[in-house]
Amino acid sequence: MVTVRFPDPDSQQQLLARERDSAERLLNGVRLVVLALLCGAALAYAPQLPHALNVVNASLLAITLAWTVGQHRIFYQRERLPVWLSVTNSIIDVTALTALIAGYGVAYSPDLALKAPIMAAYFVILAALPVASTTRKAAWVSGLVVAEYALLTIAFLLSGNLTTVLSPVSASASGAVSLLDEGAKVLLLACAGAVATYATHWQERLSRRFSEAARESQQLQARLDQARLQALRLQLQPHFLFNTLNTITALVHRDPPSAERMVTGLSELLRVSLGTADEQEVRLDRELEVLRHYIDIQLVRFPDRLSVRFDIDPAAREAMVPSLLLQPLVENAIKHGITPRVAAGHLNISVRRQAEMLSLEVVDDGVGSRGTKPMVEGVGLGNARARLASLYGPRHRFEAGPRNEGGFNVTIEIPFHTEPRFPREPVAGAHG
Repeated sequence: MVTVRFPDPDSQQQLLARERDSAERLLNGVRLVVLALLCGAALAYAPQLPHALNVVNASLLAITLAWTVGQHRIFYQRERLPVWLSVTNSIIDVTALTALIAGYGVAYSPDLALKAPIMAAYFVILAALPVASTTRKAAWVSGLVVAEYALLTIAFLLSGNLTTVLSPVSASASGAVSLLDEGAKVLLLACAGAVATYATHWQERLSRRFSEAARESQQLQARLDQARLQALRLQLQPHFLFNTLNTITALVHRDPPSAERMVTGLSELLRVSLGTADEQEVRLDRELEVLRHYIDIQLVRFPDRLSVRFDIDPAAREAMVPSLLLQPLVENAIKHGITPRVAAGHLNISVRRQAEMLSLEVVDDGVGSRGTKPMVEGVGLGNARARLASLYGPRHRFEAGPRNEGGFNVTIEIPFHTEPRFPREPVAGAHG
């Protein structure tokens, strides 16, 4: 009993890391647009604001704008951004906003700073966290937002410059700040941070489940392909044995020595081919060994009517090819192309490496396709086409058809590789 080891797809962590990398690049572009709009707004408000507030605006906007543009020039030419960059961006965004509110409080008044709508930008920062964050980062940044705003409020209270009242109604009718309002803001920031953290965690969990489902689906498809290939093998081997045994039966009385040689050749062919029964791919040398045993049998049957030429590129001998691929193609050429000829027929088998591809060709000068009806694929061609599609998908080429100069040609191209694409290993405790 055997099992198949398939290459694992990209892990969920790697997939999320790539998507977060793309999201961070996009967010930095959005950050640049927002800062440009804020610069425009700062210029529009400049005549109406005190000089000290304009200095605060200009200083913080210049710093964050320089960082945003600078990281694009320094890091964005790389294939992957540094891992620490997304965390640093979040810290800079949160701290720059806190510094802006603090600057307003120091330059003008804490009351104005806490009532300014700029505080709503905290919620924008939290809302963006699930896009490019891990759960840990989202929780950490959410805690930083709550901590910085709470500490800023406490600092204003301790400074003695903050006018406070308890009632929100009284605060709205005056320049004072309601302690209940500020407590509610901290609570809302904490709730928004918790939602952002949960959303990030939910996204990671959903991605993990999808990745697991995709992996299970891939493994199931691979098992189905394996079962289909095994069914194709079981269909192919009786097809070959039936034709060979018919030939031996015909020679038993007419030419016993030839029949004996064919039995010996068939025995050797079965020994070699059964040795590869559980392998989807074998080295080209081994595939050619199976093929030569088969051709030896056919040469006994058609000693004066068949000649075979091999043209094998030395650079291709270590290549891996589907096991028992060439034999049914050669059998097809002999049976449908050369046997119906009156004169002797010739068969050419060539294998060549062409860059990253391996080209296999079986050409005969037989009768080709007769009549005007469309060619119907038999067992040999149909099995070869199906196996190649299962093993290599779109990375292969299979062409079969009559030649202009007469005869039939089958051309196959598969990726050149020297290690099995589907290595097998025994299952622990299993036998056979």
